[in-house]
Amino acid sequence: MTTATAARPPSIDDEIAAYVSMKADLEAKHFGKWIVMFEGKIRGVYDSFDDAATDAVKKYGRGPYLIRQVGEQPTALPASVAYARHGR
Repeated sequence: MTTATAARPPSIDDEIAAYVSMKADLEAKHFGKWIVMFEGKIRGVYDSFDDAATDAVKKYGRGPYLIRQVGEQPTALPASVAYARHGR
């Protein structure tokens, strides 16, 4: 008898692992740009964090997704701090 197992939901660790596996290629093509990774794929390349975050929230809601500046060391910020759209 076999039992069906539910697929494990994606996690931020999965997104980070996917980014790391693509890091050299991303740095060669998009150094300094902001990327959004969702479900292990690059979903967009942006000029600013604000542009990346706006698009990610619109398309993927609460995620998880990864927003990272290519070639920079990661900074850990809670979403409530990292993405505040005051007065907009």
